[in-house]
Amino acid sequence: MQEEIVIVGAGQAGAQVAQSLRQGGFEGALRLIGDEAHPPYQRPPLSKKFLAGEIGAEGLWLRPPAFYTTNTIDHIPNTRVVGIDRSAKRVQLENGDTISYGKLVLATGTKARLLPIKGSDKDGVVTLRSIGDVDAIRDRLSKSQNLVIIGAGYIGLEVAAVARALGKDVCVIEAQDRPMKRVVSETVSDFFAKLHADNGVQLRLNTGIEALEGREGVESVKLNNGDSVLADLVLVAVGAEPNDQLATDAGLDTDNGILVDGAAQTSDPDIYAVGDCTRFHSGRYSRSVRMESVQNAIDQAKIAAQALLGQDVDYDPLPWFWSDQYEIKLQIAGLSEGYDKTVVVGDPAAKKFYVAYLKDNALIAVDSINSPRSHMMARRVIGETWRDDLLPEA
Repeated sequence: MQEEIVIVGAGQAGAQVAQSLRQGGFEGALRLIGDEAHPPYQRPPLSKKFLAGEIGAEGLWLRPPAFYTTNTIDHIPNTRVVGIDRSAKRVQLENGDTISYGKLVLATGTKARLLPIKGSDKDGVVTLRSIGDVDAIRDRLSKSQNLVIIGAGYIGLEVAAVARALGKDVCVIEAQDRPMKRVVSETVSDFFAKLHADNGVQLRLNTGIEALEGREGVESVKLNNGDSVLADLVLVAVGAEPNDQLATDAGLDTDNGILVDGAAQTSDPDIYAVGDCTRFHSGRYSRSVRMESVQNAIDQAKIAAQALLGQDVDYDPLPWFWSDQYEIKLQIAGLSEGYDKTVVVGDPAAKKFYVAYLKDNALIAVDSINSPRSHMMARRVIGETWRDDLLPEA
Protein backbone atom coordinates (compact mmCIF):
# COMPACT_ATOMS: atom_id res chain seq x y z
CA MET A 1 0.00 0.00 0.00
CA GLN A 2 1.40 3.40 -0.99
CA GLU A 3 1.91 6.04 1.70
CA GLU A 4 -0.48 8.95 1.87
CA ILE A 5 0.98 12.14 0.42
CA VAL A 6 -0.19 15.49 1.80
CA ILE A 7 0.53 18.70 -0.10
CA VAL A 8 0.35 21.98 1.83
CA GLY A 9 -0.36 24.82 -0.57
CA ALA A 10 -2.82 24.63 -3.46
CA GLY A 11 -1.18 27.03 -5.89
CA GLN A 12 0.53 26.29 -9.19
CA ALA A 13 3.32 24.22 -7.63
CA GLY A 14 1.13 22.21 -5.26
CA ALA A 15 -1.43 21.44 -7.94
CA GLN A 16 1.32 20.36 -10.33
CA VAL A 17 2.77 17.94 -7.78
CA ALA A 18 -0.65 16.31 -7.37
CA GLN A 19 -1.25 16.13 -11.12
CA SER A 20 2.21 14.74 -11.86
CA LEU A 21 1.90 12.11 -9.13
CA ARG A 22 -1.33 10.80 -10.63
CA GLN A 23 0.10 10.92 -14.15
CA GLY A 24 3.14 9.03 -12.89
CA GLY A 25 1.02 6.21 -11.51
CA PHE A 26 0.74 7.09 -7.83
CA GLU A 27 -2.41 5.38 -6.54
CA GLY A 28 -2.24 6.20 -2.84
CA ALA A 29 -4.27 8.78 -0.93
CA LEU A 30 -3.44 12.32 -2.05
CA ARG A 31 -4.54 15.46 -0.21
CA LEU A 32 -4.09 19.01 -1.44
CA ILE A 33 -4.65 21.61 1.29
CA GLY A 34 -5.17 25.27 0.35
CA ASP A 35 -6.05 28.36 2.38
CA GLU A 36 -8.24 29.94 -0.31
CA ALA A 37 -11.78 29.07 -1.36
CA HIS A 38 -10.87 28.74 -5.05
CA PRO A 39 -9.52 25.72 -6.88
CA PRO A 40 -5.80 26.04 -7.70
CA TYR A 41 -5.28 28.96 -10.08
CA GLN A 42 -2.58 30.84 -11.96
CA ARG A 43 -1.37 34.08 -10.43
CA PRO A 44 0.43 36.00 -13.22
CA PRO A 45 -2.81 37.30 -14.80
CA LEU A 46 -3.95 38.76 -11.46
CA SER A 47 -2.12 42.05 -12.06
CA LYS A 48 -3.01 42.13 -15.75
CA LYS A 49 -6.09 40.59 -17.42
CA PHE A 50 -7.91 39.72 -14.21
CA LEU A 51 -7.46 43.20 -12.73
CA ALA A 52 -8.56 44.71 -16.05
CA GLY A 53 -11.74 42.59 -15.96
CA GLU A 54 -10.87 40.77 -19.18
CA ILE A 55 -11.21 37.36 -17.50
CA GLY A 56 -13.12 36.14 -14.47
CA ALA A 57 -11.97 33.92 -11.63
CA GLU A 58 -12.84 30.75 -13.52
CA GLY A 59 -10.50 31.87 -16.30
CA LEU A 60 -7.63 31.62 -13.81
CA TRP A 61 -8.33 28.06 -12.69
CA LEU A 62 -5.61 25.58 -13.62
CA ARG A 63 -8.17 22.78 -13.83
CA PRO A 64 -11.94 22.63 -13.30
CA PRO A 65 -13.01 21.28 -9.89
CA ALA A 66 -14.11 18.02 -11.51
CA PHE A 67 -10.49 17.25 -12.40
CA TYR A 68 -9.58 16.78 -8.74
CA THR A 69 -12.60 14.56 -8.13
CA THR A 70 -11.94 12.45 -11.21
CA ASN A 71 -8.32 11.95 -10.23
CA THR A 72 -9.17 11.28 -6.56
CA ILE A 73 -7.20 14.29 -5.39
CA ASP A 74 -8.75 15.40 -2.11
CA HIS A 75 -8.66 19.19 -2.48
CA ILE A 76 -9.30 20.79 0.92
CA PRO A 77 -9.98 24.55 0.50
CA ASN A 78 -10.25 27.33 3.09
CA THR A 79 -7.90 25.45 5.40
CA ARG A 80 -4.65 26.65 6.91
CA VAL A 81 -1.93 24.36 8.22
CA VAL A 82 -0.35 25.84 11.37
CA GLY A 83 2.07 23.14 12.48
CA ILE A 84 4.02 20.05 11.52
CA ASP A 85 4.71 17.23 13.95
CA ARG A 86 7.60 15.49 12.23
CA SER A 87 7.95 12.66 14.74
CA ALA A 88 4.27 11.73 14.52
CA LYS A 89 4.19 12.59 10.78
CA ARG A 90 1.10 14.73 10.86
CA VAL A 91 0.10 18.32 10.19
CA GLN A 92 -2.07 20.42 12.45
CA LEU A 93 -4.84 22.55 11.00
CA GLU A 94 -5.97 25.93 12.29
CA ASN A 95 -9.24 24.40 13.52
CA GLY A 96 -7.33 21.94 15.71
CA ASP A 97 -7.71 18.88 13.50
CA THR A 98 -4.68 16.87 12.38
CA ILE A 99 -3.91 15.00 9.15
CA SER A 100 -1.35 12.21 8.98
CA TYR A 101 1.10 11.85 6.12
CA GLY A 102 3.58 9.36 4.79
CA LYS A 103 5.29 12.01 2.71
CA LEU A 104 4.67 15.75 2.98
CA VAL A 105 5.14 18.41 0.28
CA LEU A 106 5.32 22.09 1.21
CA ALA A 107 4.18 24.41 -1.58
CA THR A 108 3.46 27.42 0.59
CA GLY A 109 4.50 30.13 -1.88
CA THR A 110 5.15 33.71 -0.84
CA LYS A 111 3.51 36.62 0.89
CA ALA A 112 3.69 40.31 -0.01
CA ARG A 113 6.45 42.22 1.72
CA LEU A 114 5.00 44.98 3.90
CA LEU A 115 6.31 48.47 4.58
CA PRO A 116 7.07 49.33 8.22
CA ILE A 117 5.98 52.95 7.86
CA LYS A 118 3.45 55.14 9.61
CA GLY A 119 -0.05 54.76 8.19
CA SER A 120 0.54 51.47 6.40
CA ASP A 121 -2.46 49.98 8.23
CA LYS A 122 -4.92 52.57 6.90
CA ASP A 123 -7.93 51.62 4.81
CA GLY A 124 -7.05 51.81 1.14
CA VAL A 125 -3.49 50.52 1.53
CA VAL A 126 -3.35 47.17 -0.25
CA THR A 127 -1.09 44.42 -1.56
CA LEU A 128 -1.70 42.05 -4.48
CA ARG A 129 -1.21 38.31 -4.09
CA SER A 130 -4.63 36.67 -4.49
CA ILE A 131 -8.00 36.75 -6.23
CA GLY A 132 -9.48 38.30 -3.10
CA ASP A 133 -6.84 41.03 -3.14
CA VAL A 134 -7.63 41.94 -6.73
CA ASP A 135 -11.39 41.89 -6.15
CA ALA A 136 -10.87 44.44 -3.37
CA ILE A 137 -8.47 46.53 -5.47
CA ARG A 138 -10.82 46.57 -8.45
CA ASP A 139 -13.74 47.66 -6.28
CA ARG A 140 -11.72 50.43 -4.66
CA LEU A 141 -10.23 51.50 -7.99
CA SER A 142 -13.69 51.91 -9.50
CA LYS A 143 -14.39 54.60 -6.87
CA SER A 144 -10.94 56.23 -6.97
CA GLN A 145 -9.00 58.50 -9.28
CA ASN A 146 -5.57 58.75 -7.68
CA LEU A 147 -3.56 55.55 -7.44
CA VAL A 148 -0.12 55.53 -5.85
CA ILE A 149 2.03 52.45 -6.36
CA ILE A 150 5.02 51.91 -4.10
CA GLY A 151 7.56 49.85 -6.01
CA ALA A 152 8.50 49.81 -9.70
CA GLY A 153 8.86 46.05 -10.12
CA TYR A 154 6.82 43.73 -12.31
CA ILE A 155 3.57 43.91 -10.35
CA GLY A 156 3.74 47.64 -9.71
CA LEU A 157 4.33 48.48 -13.36
CA GLU A 158 1.74 45.98 -14.62
CA VAL A 159 -0.91 47.48 -12.35
CA ALA A 160 0.15 50.97 -13.44
CA ALA A 161 -0.48 50.00 -17.07
CA VAL A 162 -3.93 48.61 -16.30
CA ALA A 163 -4.90 51.63 -14.19
CA ARG A 164 -3.84 54.07 -16.91
CA ALA A 165 -5.97 52.15 -19.42
CA LEU A 166 -8.87 52.70 -17.01
CA GLY A 167 -8.16 56.44 -17.01
CA LYS A 168 -6.75 56.67 -13.49
CA ASP A 169 -4.03 59.07 -12.37
CA VAL A 170 -1.05 56.94 -11.43
CA CYS A 171 2.12 57.78 -9.52
CA VAL A 172 4.78 55.09 -9.07
CA ILE A 173 7.28 55.70 -6.28
CA GLU A 174 10.57 53.79 -6.36
CA ALA A 175 13.47 53.99 -3.92
CA GLN A 176 15.99 52.87 -6.54
CA ASP A 177 17.30 55.06 -9.35
CA ARG A 178 15.54 53.08 -12.08
CA PRO A 179 12.58 50.68 -12.46
CA MET A 180 13.11 46.91 -12.19
CA LYS A 181 16.74 47.55 -11.26
CA ARG A 182 17.12 44.22 -9.50
CA VAL A 183 16.40 42.17 -12.63
CA VAL A 184 17.16 44.18 -15.79
CA SER A 185 19.91 46.35 -17.28
CA GLU A 186 19.86 50.12 -17.54
CA THR A 187 18.81 49.89 -21.19
CA VAL A 188 15.67 47.93 -20.31
CA SER A 189 14.93 50.09 -17.27
CA ASP A 190 15.18 53.27 -19.37
CA PHE A 191 12.87 51.76 -21.99
CA PHE A 192 10.14 51.00 -19.46
CA ALA A 193 10.56 54.33 -17.67
CA LYS A 194 9.93 56.11 -20.99
CA LEU A 195 7.07 53.74 -21.86
CA HIS A 196 5.22 54.57 -18.65
CA ALA A 197 5.97 58.29 -18.88
CA ASP A 198 4.62 58.32 -22.45
CA ASN A 199 1.45 56.71 -21.14
CA GLY A 200 0.96 59.36 -18.47
CA VAL A 201 2.41 57.63 -15.39
CA GLN A 202 4.27 59.87 -12.96
CA LEU A 203 7.40 57.95 -12.04
CA ARG A 204 9.31 59.23 -9.01
CA LEU A 205 12.69 57.54 -8.63
CA ASN A 206 15.25 57.79 -5.82
CA THR A 207 12.31 58.55 -3.56
CA GLY A 208 11.39 57.15 -0.16
CA ILE A 209 8.15 57.21 1.81
CA GLU A 210 7.83 59.14 5.05
CA ALA A 211 4.22 58.21 5.89
CA LEU A 212 0.80 57.32 4.50
CA GLU A 213 -1.61 60.02 5.65
CA GLY A 214 -5.34 60.45 6.02
CA ARG A 215 -8.03 60.73 8.68
CA GLU A 216 -9.42 57.21 8.40
CA GLY A 217 -8.58 55.92 4.96
CA VAL A 218 -5.44 56.87 3.08
CA GLU A 219 -5.59 60.30 1.41
CA SER A 220 -1.98 61.09 0.54
CA VAL A 221 1.56 59.78 0.57
CA LYS A 222 4.20 61.93 2.22
CA LEU A 223 7.59 61.54 0.57
CA ASN A 224 10.98 61.80 2.21
CA ASN A 225 11.69 65.04 0.33
CA GLY A 226 8.70 66.71 1.96
CA ASP A 227 6.34 66.45 -1.02
CA SER A 228 2.89 64.86 -0.77
CA VAL A 229 1.07 62.89 -3.47
CA LEU A 230 -2.72 62.53 -3.50
CA ALA A 231 -3.86 58.94 -3.04
CA ASP A 232 -7.30 57.35 -2.88
CA LEU A 233 -5.63 53.96 -3.10
CA VAL A 234 -2.06 52.85 -2.37
CA LEU A 235 -0.66 49.58 -3.70
CA VAL A 236 2.42 48.33 -1.87
CA ALA A 237 4.40 46.32 -4.42
CA VAL A 238 7.87 46.02 -2.93
CA GLY A 239 8.45 42.33 -3.48
CA ALA A 240 7.59 39.10 -1.75
CA GLU A 241 8.89 36.96 1.08
CA PRO A 242 8.82 33.15 1.19
CA ASN A 243 6.24 31.50 3.40
CA ASP A 244 8.85 29.41 5.21
CA GLN A 245 7.79 29.98 8.82
CA LEU A 246 5.89 26.68 8.96
CA ALA A 247 9.06 24.88 7.91
CA THR A 248 11.26 26.89 10.27
CA ASP A 249 8.97 26.16 13.21
CA ALA A 250 9.15 22.47 12.36
CA GLY A 251 12.95 22.56 12.54
CA LEU A 252 13.62 22.25 8.82
CA ASP A 253 16.61 24.06 7.35
CA THR A 254 15.59 27.47 5.98
CA ASP A 255 17.40 30.59 4.76
CA ASN A 256 15.06 33.08 3.10
CA GLY A 257 13.30 30.03 1.73
CA ILE A 258 13.03 26.33 2.53
CA LEU A 259 16.35 24.69 1.64
CA VAL A 260 15.99 21.75 -0.74
CA ASP A 261 18.30 19.57 -2.80
CA GLY A 262 18.07 18.64 -6.47
CA ALA A 263 15.19 16.27 -5.71
CA ALA A 264 13.22 19.00 -3.89
CA GLN A 265 13.86 17.17 -0.60
CA THR A 266 14.23 19.19 2.60
CA SER A 267 16.47 18.36 5.57
CA ASP A 268 13.76 15.82 6.55
CA PRO A 269 13.73 12.89 4.08
CA ASP A 270 9.96 12.59 4.38
CA ILE A 271 9.30 16.26 3.55
CA TYR A 272 9.69 17.93 0.16
CA ALA A 273 9.19 21.55 -0.85
CA VAL A 274 8.52 23.19 -4.21
CA GLY A 275 7.95 26.55 -5.84
CA ASP A 276 8.45 30.13 -4.70
CA CYS A 277 9.05 29.12 -1.07
CA THR A 278 12.20 27.12 -1.82
CA ARG A 279 15.90 27.85 -2.12
CA PHE A 280 18.25 25.46 -3.90
CA HIS A 281 21.76 25.35 -5.35
CA SER A 282 21.99 26.06 -9.08
CA GLY A 283 24.95 24.39 -10.70
CA ARG A 284 24.21 26.41 -13.82
CA TYR A 285 24.77 29.68 -11.94
CA SER A 286 27.07 28.34 -9.19
CA ARG A 287 25.03 29.81 -6.35
CA SER A 288 21.98 29.38 -4.19
CA VAL A 289 18.79 30.75 -5.77
CA ARG A 290 15.16 31.31 -4.87
CA MET A 291 12.94 31.93 -7.89
CA GLU A 292 9.43 33.31 -8.11
CA SER A 293 8.17 32.14 -11.47
CA VAL A 294 5.62 29.88 -13.11
CA GLN A 295 8.45 27.97 -14.78
CA ASN A 296 10.05 27.13 -11.44
CA ALA A 297 6.74 26.24 -9.81
CA ILE A 298 5.86 23.78 -12.57
CA ASP A 299 9.27 22.28 -13.24
CA GLN A 300 10.31 21.84 -9.62
CA ALA A 301 6.91 20.31 -8.84
CA LYS A 302 7.42 17.74 -11.60
CA ILE A 303 10.86 16.92 -10.19
CA ALA A 304 9.41 16.45 -6.70
CA ALA A 305 6.73 14.11 -8.05
CA GLN A 306 9.34 12.06 -9.87
CA ALA A 307 11.44 11.86 -6.70
CA LEU A 308 8.42 10.77 -4.67
CA LEU A 309 7.84 8.05 -7.28
CA GLY A 310 11.36 6.76 -6.70
CA GLN A 311 13.10 8.26 -9.72
CA ASP A 312 16.65 9.66 -9.61
CA VAL A 313 16.43 13.40 -10.39
CA ASP A 314 18.56 16.54 -10.09
CA TYR A 315 16.90 19.94 -10.59
CA ASP A 316 19.00 22.64 -12.26
CA PRO A 317 16.63 24.69 -14.43
CA LEU A 318 17.03 27.47 -16.93
CA PRO A 319 14.65 30.07 -15.46
CA TRP A 320 12.40 32.24 -17.57
CA PHE A 321 9.90 34.99 -16.77
CA TRP A 322 7.60 37.45 -18.53
CA SER A 323 5.73 40.70 -18.00
CA ASP A 324 2.98 42.40 -20.05
CA GLN A 325 2.77 46.20 -19.88
CA TYR A 326 0.59 48.09 -22.36
CA GLU A 327 1.39 46.62 -25.80
CA ILE A 328 4.83 45.44 -24.66
CA LYS A 329 5.79 41.88 -23.77
CA LEU A 330 9.02 41.49 -21.83
CA GLN A 331 10.39 37.94 -21.82
CA ILE A 332 13.43 37.07 -19.73
CA ALA A 333 15.50 33.91 -20.12
CA GLY A 334 18.18 33.16 -17.54
CA LEU A 335 19.47 35.15 -14.58
CA SER A 336 21.49 38.27 -15.40
CA GLU A 337 23.00 38.81 -11.94
CA GLY A 338 26.78 39.07 -12.19
CA TYR A 339 26.97 40.05 -15.86
CA ASP A 340 29.99 42.06 -17.01
CA LYS A 341 28.82 43.08 -20.49
CA THR A 342 25.60 43.65 -22.41
CA VAL A 343 24.88 43.54 -26.13
CA VAL A 344 21.80 45.39 -27.44
CA VAL A 345 20.29 44.09 -30.68
CA GLY A 346 17.44 45.95 -32.38
CA ASP A 347 16.03 49.41 -31.76
CA PRO A 348 14.44 50.37 -28.44
CA ALA A 349 12.74 53.29 -30.21
CA ALA A 350 10.97 50.77 -32.45
CA LYS A 351 9.85 48.85 -29.33
CA LYS A 352 11.43 45.63 -30.58
CA PHE A 353 14.86 44.65 -29.32
CA TYR A 354 16.73 42.40 -26.92
CA VAL A 355 19.59 42.69 -24.47
CA ALA A 356 22.06 39.85 -24.15
CA TYR A 357 23.91 39.58 -20.81
CA LEU A 358 27.42 38.14 -20.87
CA LYS A 359 29.79 36.97 -18.17
CA ASP A 360 33.33 36.08 -19.24
CA ASN A 361 31.94 36.20 -22.80
CA ALA A 362 29.37 33.47 -22.09
CA LEU A 363 25.67 34.19 -22.56
CA ILE A 364 23.91 34.02 -19.17
CA ALA A 365 20.59 35.79 -19.82
CA VAL A 366 18.51 37.60 -22.45
CA ASP A 367 15.78 40.21 -22.03
CA SER A 368 13.53 40.24 -25.10
CA ILE A 369 11.12 43.11 -25.75
CA ASN A 370 8.47 42.21 -28.35
CA SER A 371 11.00 39.76 -29.75
CA PRO A 372 9.68 36.23 -29.12
CA ARG A 373 12.10 34.53 -31.53
CA SER A 374 15.12 35.78 -29.61
CA HIS A 375 13.55 34.60 -26.36
CA MET A 376 12.87 31.08 -27.59
CA MET A 377 16.35 30.81 -29.11
CA ALA A 378 17.94 32.15 -25.92
CA ARG A 379 16.39 29.34 -23.90
CA ARG A 380 18.31 26.90 -26.10
CA VAL A 381 21.72 28.59 -26.27
CA ILE A 382 22.26 30.21 -22.84
CA GLY A 383 25.63 29.08 -21.54
CA GLU A 384 27.32 29.16 -24.93
CA THR A 385 30.16 31.49 -25.85
CA TRP A 386 28.83 34.72 -27.32
CA ARG A 387 29.07 35.42 -31.01
CA ASP A 388 27.13 37.92 -33.10
CA ASP A 389 25.05 35.25 -34.87
CA LEU A 390 24.20 33.26 -31.73
CA LEU A 391 20.71 34.80 -31.61
CA PRO A 392 18.42 35.97 -34.45
CA GLU A 393 17.78 39.58 -35.32
CA ALA A 394 15.19 41.24 -33.12
